[in-house]
Amino acid sequence: VQLQASGGGLVQTGDSLRLSCAISGRTVTSAIMGWFRQASGKEREFVAAISWRGDSTYSTDSVKGRFTISRDNAKNTVYLQMNSLKPEDTAVYYCAADWAPVASVALKKRAAEYHYWGQGTLVTVSS
Repeated sequence: VQLQASGGGLVQTGDSLRLSCAISGRTVTSAIMGWFRQASGKEREFVAAISWRGDSTYSTDSVKGRFTISRDNAKNTVYLQMNSLKPEDTAVYYCAADWAPVASVALKKRAAEYHYWGQGTLVTVSS
């Protein structure tokens, strides 16, 4: 299984970016998908997760109302739409996948819950 994240770049405060994560080697149907980020010198933190049907999402408080996670199972791709970007959003963003069943997507907030990871894409927000 391979995850390929893309879409990062250098933007200004208030701009938008859409990250994509393409999965190969296994269908994403039934997988919980998540996005995490890691700023320089900090631990990796949870950003958002989405159920396998795409009908349930969960995100961390700092991005609620600004970031939206979505998925297209037909394309084996997950997205993270990021609006109103702030300098504190600067980080390497990672997509992650896990096929273990879970009662609620809100329970998939720890990095250890995901067994497959992409290589990361850098998002830099200038002030």
